[in-house]
Amino acid sequence: MKSIVSLVLVVLGFAVIAAGVQVSAASPNTSASPTYDITTLAGKVASIRGTQGFYLRTSALLEQEADNLDVGASPPYSMNAITPTFVLSSPLDGTSVSSPAVVVNQDPNAASQNEPAIAVDPGNPNRIVVAMNDYVSRTWSCAIAGTPCSALGDGYSGTYFSNDGGATWCCTPTDPAHLGTMIPGVERLTGGIYDAGGDPSLAFDSAGHVFYAGLGFDRTAPPNTVAVNKGTFDSDGTLSWGAPTFINPTTSPSTLNDKEWIGVDSHVGSPFQDRVYVSWTRFLFNPHNGRYVQGPIAFVYSTDGGATFSDPQLIVSNVLYDQGSRIVVGADGTVYVFWEGSTRLASFNSIWMVSSTDGGATFSAPVAVAPAVDIIPPFNTVFRVNSFPAADIAPDGTLYVSWSSEVLNSATTYGADPTCAYFYSGTASVYANCHSSAVWSSSTDGGATWTTPVPILTALDASNRVAVGYPVTQPGGSTLNAPAARRVDSFWPAVAASPSGKVFLSAYAGDVVSPWQTCATPASPVAVGRINCLALGPYIHNTRLDYVVANALTGTTKTVTPNPVNTRYHFGGGFIGDYTHLAVGSNDVFHAVWTDTNQEQSVTWWFGFEFVPTTVHQQDIVTAAGTL
Repeated sequence: MKSIVSLVLVVLGFAVIAAGVQVSAASPNTSASPTYDITTLAGKVASIRGTQGFYLRTSALLEQEADNLDVGASPPYSMNAITPTFVLSSPLDGTSVSSPAVVVNQDPNAASQNEPAIAVDPGNPNRIVVAMNDYVSRTWSCAIAGTPCSALGDGYSGTYFSNDGGATWCCTPTDPAHLGTMIPGVERLTGGIYDAGGDPSLAFDSAGHVFYAGLGFDRTAPPNTVAVNKGTFDSDGTLSWGAPTFINPTTSPSTLNDKEWIGVDSHVGSPFQDRVYVSWTRFLFNPHNGRYVQGPIAFVYSTDGGATFSDPQLIVSNVLYDQGSRIVVGADGTVYVFWEGSTRLASFNSIWMVSSTDGGATFSAPVAVAPAVDIIPPFNTVFRVNSFPAADIAPDGTLYVSWSSEVLNSATTYGADPTCAYFYSGTASVYANCHSSAVWSSSTDGGATWTTPVPILTALDASNRVAVGYPVTQPGGSTLNAPAARRVDSFWPAVAASPSGKVFLSAYAGDVVSPWQTCATPASPVAVGRINCLALGPYIHNTRLDYVVANALTGTTKTVTPNPVNTRYHFGGGFIGDYTHLAVGSNDVFHAVWTDTNQEQSVTWWFGFEFVPTTVHQQDIVTAAGTL
């Protein structure tokens, strides 16, 4: 939280009384006292984004769901299938995901999936679960009382499992009566009470149970919650999910739960073996005017396998302006929580850590790992980004944490430079002088001190993008040539440590730039225009992404994407999730997972609108396994 003027607040548990918070309006309105309708998700998002001096945001999922234009069809429903005039595509993109990478989601109708989490059973390295934001219900062909299921659906909590090391995956949800392994009991078409859900996190316990944590929320009403479901594998290896346990559900407009994470003490012999831990961001707003007040990290634990949880506690002391927490559990039972945040008058955000040696009952004072300059979208992209940390712990107790930060192109060591901060120097200065770098740091003394951060992808970080597909002829006859050289942006890192001590890191790298033809006239409403383009526009430069895994101890790397990822597909190119993920089994095999767009499928139902069967690119969750 930078340079925000004085505020008066009293925090009693989660009750907040606030006054005097001066913020800037989210619109050009220069009023010193804006108000926000925080009964809606859109109002909460606007309040946070309109807060002067605060540069964290809600999760990309909540921002996407807050978009009042990107919604499903409403009655009367058309009986005529839509035939698109043009469908945006590029000959440089794949039509399928090539081996050895494997598509995790098994739906056949071009649904969107993004923001994956992955976990490997510590007792069975061939058993893997992947979770994701899953929009499969937006493509279901069923109807309920005459209303298309795809109009009623939304972003849900999807999961798939593998018993053969990630070679094949199960199972496909096809309608409300056949959910496959979609998380039950949260969203309406899964038997729950909320409009939408997602923001996935996964962890196994020592007995082979898997736990899912996610969000449930309404778009235009206050209710929201953190939810945890426990999964069990039967003797045939089939996964089934139990009903959710809701953590701190609220109907108060002044509270928003966001960006949860789950951790389980799966270490045999730990004094807290199989204890379940959950952290999340608790955004708090002034109930009178809707202005953002603070967003501390909250924490709970369960001693009965997720059936019940402790009362929430705030674990951040005076670091009250936070987002993006991650939980790590050591072999001795010590719990570590990392997040991005700041104190009230800090010049930059930092990556922070607290620890608990008594099973989450109490926590240490926060330790700042390093400052972080919040990244902006990689050059020539438009999707939402963040600098949230990822972390893990090695068997010897060494802690590893990674995050993304804007760094000077000319820098020889890591640092926070105002030139790279869009809120100080402007986005043009950042793009001209800086690039996003996924970095990592380690600690061998329980987080008391940390090494100087260094890039995860050292060679790529020092490289320029490769131009592919140029020149192209514009619709008007002019030529678009390859752009000037520009450094590779890397972001959304992940960390995984194996029981033998191998440590893997991974991140997206914007290492390719190619032409992309835009849509000059998308059809309306917005959901239809995501597929149907009425008139093509000019070509623009478009950064495409590879996903790369590195061995932290040797520096060797492996690119696991068979073809670079084009982020322009689905959601207007503005939403591909908030993170990627990485896990490693007891056999030292890593499993990387990311959002990919190189598969084509045929779409018929889309957000309640019927199309003639139309081939489109989609967002898929893709995984690759290997060793380094």
